[in-house]
Amino acid sequence: MFLFVIYIFKIALDEYFNRHYPMQNLNAFDRAEYVESKKEPDSNPFVKIPMMEDERSALLLKKSESCYLMLNKFPYNAGHLLVVPFRVVNKLDLLSPKERADIIEMITLGQIILQKALAPDGFNIGFNLGAAAGAGIPQHLHCHIVPRWTGDTNFMTVLDEIRVINQSPEEIWARLKKFV
Repeated sequence: MFLFVIYIFKIALDEYFNRHYPMQNLNAFDRAEYVESKKEPDSNPFVKIPMMEDERSALLLKKSESCYLMLNKFPYNAGHLLVVPFRVVNKLDLLSPKERADIIEMITLGQIILQKALAPDGFNIGFNLGAAAGAGIPQHLHCHIVPRWTGDTNFMTVLDEIRVINQSPEEIWARLKKFV
C-alpha cells in the first residue's frame, strides 16, 4: 500500500511539473567528440599535446623544463587546469626531485592565473593516481587544478551526472592566457 501511495504522489508531481515547467533542453554539443571517440587503452594524448604547434587548439598555457600547464578539454568546471609532466610516469616517486619541484611551481602558477582571471572562491587541487582512483589516463600522472565558487555545485550533477560548463575551453583559454 505504501508503495502505491508513493507511486500516486510521483504521478501527481510529474503532472504538476510537466504542466507548469515544460522541459527545456541543455545542449552540450562539444561533448560528442569525447563520447564518440575511440578509447584505446594505450592512447596517451599528454605526449602529443606539448608538441602541437597551435597552443590555442592544444589548450596549452605554459611549458617549463619538465612539465606543462593546460586547460582540461573535458572539464569539471570552467577553468579546470592540468599540470602534466613531459615524462610518462604513473607514480609521484618515479619523478625526480627536480621534476616534482617544477610541478609544484606550475601548480602554484596555475592557481595564481586562475585567481587573477576568474577570481574563484577556492580550489580543488590533486592527483588521481591509478584507474581505481579515477585517472582517465592512468599511465601518465597529472594534477588537476579546479577553480570553485561558493554554490557552484548544483542539482544537475546529483540528478543525472550532468555538468553545466558556462564557457567553452577556447574562451577560457583566451582569458587565462592574458595572465601567463
